[in-house]
Amino acid sequence: MKNFDITIPTRIIFGRDTEKQIGELVKEYGFHKVLIHYGGGSVKQSGLLDRVKASLHEAGICCTELGGVQANPELGMVRKGIQLCLEEQVDLILAVGGGSVIDSAKAIGDGAGNPETDVWKYFQKEAVPVKHIPVAVILTLAASGSEMSQSAVITNEESGLKRGFNSWTHQPLFSICNPELTYTVSKFQTGCGTVDIMMHTLERYFGWTKDSALTDRIAEGLLKSVIEAGRIADQNPEDYEARATLMWAGSLSHNGLTGLGREYLMQIHQLEHELSGMYPRIAHGAGLSALFASWARFVCPAAVDRFAQYAVRVWNVEMNFENPMATALAGIQATESFFQSLGMPVSLQELDVEPSKFEEMAEKCTNFGTRTLAGIRKLDKKEMIEIYQMAYLR
Repeated sequence: MKNFDITIPTRIIFGRDTEKQIGELVKEYGFHKVLIHYGGGSVKQSGLLDRVKASLHEAGICCTELGGVQANPELGMVRKGIQLCLEEQVDLILAVGGGSVIDSAKAIGDGAGNPETDVWKYFQKEAVPVKHIPVAVILTLAASGSEMSQSAVITNEESGLKRGFNSWTHQPLFSICNPELTYTVSKFQTGCGTVDIMMHTLERYFGWTKDSALTDRIAEGLLKSVIEAGRIADQNPEDYEARATLMWAGSLSHNGLTGLGREYLMQIHQLEHELSGMYPRIAHGAGLSALFASWARFVCPAAVDRFAQYAVRVWNVEMNFENPMATALAGIQATESFFQSLGMPVSLQELDVEPSKFEEMAEKCTNFGTRTLAGIRKLDKKEMIEIYQMAYLR
């Protein structure tokens, strides 16, 4: 097991009706002016936005709001939020939504906390934020784990680049997680969320450090729980226990716990960022689903025993000691079949991606020739294109 250093200071307020506490929580922390940040019309139609504003008002907290965050959140919205925070002297950003809203709020917090620096420089890794406006969360979608992580991903709609970075400034102060708020999430988005949760753990699990037995068991247990809960939520959207499992698993899958002691780089996430950066209509979870099996089959020969262990422990595949590769491939197939059962795509053809774009996506993924992707098998531009092609021809 590799050395590690972990602090997870986000306070989690979990369970039914917890969003009703928002006013008192903000007051408890001593904030005075809140920017409520949200996405489309669902928070309005459900009445959640009105309940949040009423709770803040009752606690004597002033607020302003900025809605309209899209899936694959954009830099233009971030810039708008930064300006609003500075004009209104906001001291807390409240993200009401899923990962896109939360990531947008984190970027706004970076930009408004350091107005002398162009916020995109942080995502280009040309600067590091030293201050921030804190972010709090009311979670409405179990998927990204952004409610308990230091990561944020933003798309620059002018360049088509989708970039992310980790920072202590992104750690939410507190997150309110009521599984009932996810009851109205569509079947498709529930599937996308289930995939994203699994991928955050799988990409840590398939890192290149072997001696991490306890972390492996934590990851395997989380994956088995998500598979079970994902099946139930797909058929019964208002099953509280299934929704609660997905919501809590989403937080745990991306707060560092399932990768402790391991070295990893999320290759599939990097490949997918170029996909949805070029095609913003592609949901992140759907892009991950379309890429996973092809990536896994491509890198599997470099870690056959690892993939076989995954197949046996997570999917209950019987170990073929004479042919471990057969076991490994059975686990990959089981994962792909599960994604399909949730209505998720398993090829780039299903997403109407043009093969002529593969070279450009790979070039961007290498940061224009300045990097390769480390992993159990290192990926350069040629190999990235190969994976895109495999995912297209599925």
